[in-house]
Amino acid sequence: MRVFLDTSVLLAAALTEQGPARELFRQAKGRHWTLLTSPWCVDEAERNIARKYPDHLNVWRRLRRRLEVQPNTLILDRPLVFSATKDKPVLLSALAAKADALATYDRADFHRRLGKSVYGMRIALPRDLLT
Repeated sequence: MRVFLDTSVLLAAALTEQGPARELFRQAKGRHWTLLTSPWCVDEAERNIARKYPDHLNVWRRLRRRLEVQPNTLILDRPLVFSATKDKPVLLSALAAKADALATYDRADFHRRLGKSVYGMRIALPRDLLT
């Protein structure tokens, strides 16, 4: 399965030893999952960790090596109705990466989509992907 991790999940994994975000990294190999993200999410995570949590930069760098960073290019032949403009690049990047699932903690922008699919890609909390 191809799982796209948004910035909220990348931050949680880097900052918390225990929890579903870090567990995604631990279990990915055994489950034959490919962990995906975009350059935009990597930059946003790294910028926030460096500025707010510099003690976690080494952890972030180790986790970063396990991610497959996908380009942000997508061409759709159908409309995409998604009002959260801030996270539209995340959704489009995940679709472009041909992810099977998008893992997010962003309940504000994805609240209506959590547990549902967008063009066949499931949007879920990390804990829901692990169960």
